[in-house]
Amino acid sequence: MKVLSRLFRRLFLEGLTRLHKAGKLAFFGDLVHLSDPDAFAAHLAPLRKANWVVYAKPPFGGPEAVLAYLSRYTHRVAISNSRLVSADANSVAFRWKDYRIKRGDRMRTMRLPTGEFIRRFVIHVLPSGFHRIRHTGFLANGIRRDRIAKIRSLLEAEADANPKADEDQGVDTDERDQSQPCPKCGGAMIIIETFLRGQLPQSRAPPWEDAA
Repeated sequence: MKVLSRLFRRLFLEGLTRLHKAGKLAFFGDLVHLSDPDAFAAHLAPLRKANWVVYAKPPFGGPEAVLAYLSRYTHRVAISNSRLVSADANSVAFRWKDYRIKRGDRMRTMRLPTGEFIRRFVIHVLPSGFHRIRHTGFLANGIRRDRIAKIRSLLEAEADANPKADEDQGVDTDERDQSQPCPKCGGAMIIIETFLRGQLPQSRAPPWEDAA
């Protein structure tokens, strides 16, 4: 913890200094004098001696327990509809799994006031601009296309004929070519539109039954 305290303090203060030299820090009111480099350096001087509090300890269950805990949140919503038992204006009942139980039925039922249920649900909603999974390195979204092209050129590998088509659609070519039978009439279904998760479709499916 002592090493991390010194490391985080140095990195944070060095980052502030770089931003100040680049002119990316703005000061207003009583802090306008910090625009001067000497005044800013004098302001940071006491912070270089302050003890930063860093709390870190190994997990009780080891790294595997941490990965198991995080994996339950990466590709799932806060709670699925199938776990909801009942709901009214006063309370919400839902099923939850007790991972402390190693064998047998681990499902339990909990009832919470409606306001408390909403509060817990909103905790799992990320603010706008945040991602649950963020790629780094050459797979980062902002630089992925240029870096992959550079890697291909260094490896002297040929690029795909149209690498953007499948990426924008978010659907594999094999999945697109496969026609699924209609569950109503058994005929071959034709894909009329492909859209990403969270995107509203522009087309509208026909009704199952003729209007009375």
